[in-house]
Amino acid sequence: MCLAIPGEVVSVRRDEGVRMADVRFAGISREVCLECLPDADVGDFVLVHVGFAISKVDREEALRAYRALDVMGHTAELTADRPGPEPGS
Repeated sequence: MCLAIPGEVVSVRRDEGVRMADVRFAGISREVCLECLPDADVGDFVLVHVGFAISKVDREEALRAYRALDVMGHTAELTADRPGPEPGS
C-alpha cells in the first residue's frame, strides 16, 4: 500500500521551470514537486506521495495523520538515509 505523508512547506522555488519546495516532516526536510498544487505556499501543510504534493491539509489534520502513520511504523523511510548513532554511544 502507498501512503501520503503530511509535511509543512518551508520554502518554494522554481527548478528549470518546475515549482519545487522544501517540505519538513517532523524535522526532516525533503525536496517535493508542487506542480499539482499551484496555490501551495510557505507555511501550508501538504500530503506528499513519492515526491509530489498531492493535497493541502490544515495543521491539525497533518498532525493527526503523521501521528497515526508514526504509530503504524510508516514514517521510518523519512530517516532511512540518516546516519544512526555511533557505535558505543
